[in-house]
Amino acid sequence: MGWTPWDWKELSVAQQPEWPDLNQLELVEKELSTYAPLVYPTEIDQLRDSLALATKGQAFLLQAGDCAESFNDHSAQNVRDRLKVILQMAVVLMYSSGVSVIKVGRMAGQYAKPRSSPTEDYLGIDLPSFRGHIVHSDEPYVQKRTPDPKRLIRAYQQSLSTINILKSLTTGGFADLSQVHTWNQEFVASSSEGERYDAIATEITRALNFMEACGINLDKEIALRQVRFWTSHEALLLGYEAALTRMDPKSKKYYDLSAHMVWIGERTRDLGGAHVRFASGISNPIGLKVGPKMTTEELDDLCKVLNPDNIPGRLTLITRMGAQTLKVRLPELIEQVQHGGHKVLWACDPMHGNTFTSSQGLKTRRFDDILAEIKAFFEVHREIGTWPGGIHVELTGDDVTECLGGSLEVFESELDTQYNTICDPRLNARQSLDLAYQVAEMLF
Repeated sequence: MGWTPWDWKELSVAQQPEWPDLNQLELVEKELSTYAPLVYPTEIDQLRDSLALATKGQAFLLQAGDCAESFNDHSAQNVRDRLKVILQMAVVLMYSSGVSVIKVGRMAGQYAKPRSSPTEDYLGIDLPSFRGHIVHSDEPYVQKRTPDPKRLIRAYQQSLSTINILKSLTTGGFADLSQVHTWNQEFVASSSEGERYDAIATEITRALNFMEACGINLDKEIALRQVRFWTSHEALLLGYEAALTRMDPKSKKYYDLSAHMVWIGERTRDLGGAHVRFASGISNPIGLKVGPKMTTEELDDLCKVLNPDNIPGRLTLITRMGAQTLKVRLPELIEQVQHGGHKVLWACDPMHGNTFTSSQGLKTRRFDDILAEIKAFFEVHREIGTWPGGIHVELTGDDVTECLGGSLEVFESELDTQYNTICDPRLNARQSLDLAYQVAEMLF
């Protein structure tokens, strides 16, 4: 039977809010369906083509950004700082390894969060779990946790604002390679990571000066002056995604125009469920989180459903297991994918398999655990002879103290100093740059 953007409603759908007024929700979704696209099919196709190169080992995916974007901390400065970190990481990876880096942000739409429990404890009080600012407030009061459909409109508006800022920065000179020194934020520049980055930036500047001295007109080299940057988020609230899904009149294919790439999470990858059904019909690149409970048979079936035409760049498998579990499970999963002939890109999410609660009651992650999972990911792929095609990390441009460790170590006693996340702990800019150096060495 033919696919439509709304036929997922006939299936079981997980991780949706308990909207108090379904009529109001329907009105909001109808209004969203009249809004302009946030992204366009040609841009989406360009990303798929870039990811297709990565499936062949000719590029590396850097997917990074906030755990959950906030309505309360949205500004041009905030967007710029996150972009700075991602650009710095990309420069380190490219310069050190010689591999092209595909830059995809967890930005301009990452407002919804799945939860393992419908309730959470706050000072002995049971509250509805925080599901992201697209649903309700993060304030710890029962009345503030009531889902409000009007927030979908606000999420769209802020996503549009973020995309406009990103386009201005990536095409208007900020992302020009001649500006590599200016990306070194003040609190990063004073660290050892910042000093190493500054050395790379100096070498790049020398190379650019040399090319100009040779008579090369760098002003005409668009690749040096602008950066291709794509957006992504988890396709969790299917009403929001479906409302922004349109048929391209030229190709007659459906595209989810809320982002260039969307992914299906560990809690919503039910083969017969609504999220897989929705994702199967859109032409965007799709990410699929692959956790420790994924069976080889299930993965094979999901690859067939999500990429029936076996198009390179269409499907990215994002592992999230923890280092020790990954060493055991990943080889058999890779072998199953190879046996099925599935053309996929493998990426590593080293964050979600390494979260724990500190003695202070704060969720955190250890830098060493994050790094260990990436190392295990690379080692397994090297042993089998496949390409470790990318990383998927949660980070911020702010000087936060949410993840432990790093070369300028954050100690457990310091966690509450600058613990600002509204959901999961993120790497700060220093830790992110440190991670980039480590990954670059694995790529080289």
